Amino acid sequence: MSQLQRIAIAPSQLQQGQILLTKEQQHYLGRVLRLREGDRFIAMDGKGKWWLAQLAGEQAEVLEPLTVETELPVSITLMVALAKGNGFDEVVRCCTELGVTCIAPVLSDRTLLHPSPQKLERWRRIAAEAAEQSERSFVPTILEPVTFNTGLSLVTCTELCRSMGHLSFANSQQYICVARGEFPHLKDCLQHKQQMTNDKGQMTIVIATGPEGGWTTQEIENAIASGFQPVSLGRRILRAVTAPVVALSLITASCEV
Repeated sequence: MSQLQRIAIAPSQLQQGQILLTKEQQHYLGRVLRLREGDRFIAMDGKGKWWLAQLAGEQAEVLEPLTVETELPVSITLMVALAKGNGFDEVVRCCTELGVTCIAPVLSDRTLLHPSPQKLERWRRIAAEAAEQSERSFVPTILEPVTFNTGLSLVTCTELCRSMGHLSFANSQQYICVARGEFPHLKDCLQHKQQMTNDKGQMTIVIATGPEGGWTTQEIENAIASGFQPVSLGRRILRAVTAPVVALSLITASCEV
């Protein structure tokens, strides 16, 4: 199964054992992947379900459901300040591969990028493509950008929990990565896998990484007041697009061994 091509579908495309393929999917399967009628591929709905499917003209026949266990035992929400240029594209791509559950873009005091609505759709498309490539069961949720202070208030707000559906912050660890200062290393703060997975309900980790130039002192103080623990990612100063990847890598290493 591992060598079969994968595509992400909307749940509504699955009807009575058939997958109704869009024109774009037909083009991708037929012209890009060179699949022919009768060839098999894997369809995933981005919500945890996979199927072995067989191409049949403009649609595909579902042969059997598949069980895939590629998700982390914890839920990770990345609150990340928007990087300049197209740097955020790579953040979405890499963090999806690493297992992030939700990405919450925020505008900090030092944010240089103010994205258009088209950017949000692009990030969601990148997340879907990265989930296909890395054999994720779920496509991460990409929220609309908000100010950092709004993001902090949403973390403890039940409305955010409802909007994410499968997330709950009742059993959570919350960290803000700070480039300078005497703070403990993130790897020393994370609970071990056994502690993360034995607790009642899935553990949620919220991790915030800053913009070019770092968080302002006021932003760090606001985060601490909202229940975030300031942590270090090491002695070196990381780029705004590198810090989220390092943070996610450390979390993955601590809970997936």
